[in-house]
Amino acid sequence: MQNKKTRPARSNLTVLRQICNHIPPHLVPQLARDTGAGDKARSFRPWSHVVAMIYAQLTRCLGLNDVCDSLGLHSGPLSALRDAKAPSRNGLSYANKVRPAAMAEKLFWSVLEHLQKTLPQYQRGKLPKTLRRFRRSIQIIDSTTIELVANSMDWAKHRRRKAAAKTHMRLDMESLLPRFAIVDTAKHNDARCAWELCAGLKDGGIVIFDRAYNDWKHLSELSERGVFWVGREKKGMVFDLLYP
Repeated sequence: MQNKKTRPARSNLTVLRQICNHIPPHLVPQLARDTGAGDKARSFRPWSHVVAMIYAQLTRCLGLNDVCDSLGLHSGPLSALRDAKAPSRNGLSYANKVRPAAMAEKLFWSVLEHLQKTLPQYQRGKLPKTLRRFRRSIQIIDSTTIELVANSMDWAKHRRRKAAAKTHMRLDMESLLPRFAIVDTAKHNDARCAWELCAGLKDGGIVIFDRAYNDWKHLSELSERGVFWVGREKKGMVFDLLYP
């Protein structure tokens, strides 16, 4: 008999839906009232706006046409996300223009606080066995560059015709949730933010970072505080091996 290959069942839980499920149902309407975003709602609700922006970030859409056309083609699955609606080009452009950015900031910190309280160790069982054996707190520090429009973001000028911001993040390996974040211009060296990123580390903790965060004064300060650090040496660094 010929064995037929079984195909795994298709899941309806897309990445977008999984992210939206972590946002409490009452949170977005409440923040919209507090920040005044609900006053500018018209027919495009704040919840639909949040879903559209998350979708644009996940799919790396390049403009309004990409976001609106893609969500319009998936209006059925989109309505299953708490009755979210696909935006029109004018509606999404107007909402991005008049609605306060403070709502997005408060939404991030509110969802993060919610996850830290309700799911403090929800990723613990998914870690590799080598990491689960550690009884110490492990934090990872890294940065990512966000490209921006130079004509609209004068404060974020990175090169002659380009603008960019840089996000520095401290991630908790136990929960895979961010613990500290800094958004700065991209022209500065990463080591400039190392002191602030590691300020909340406690004695006995472990921090892992790339060579861009190497600052000898800062590394010495971490050692004095009892914080273990793991990093990579810079290219061309001259050093002596004291013991194997």
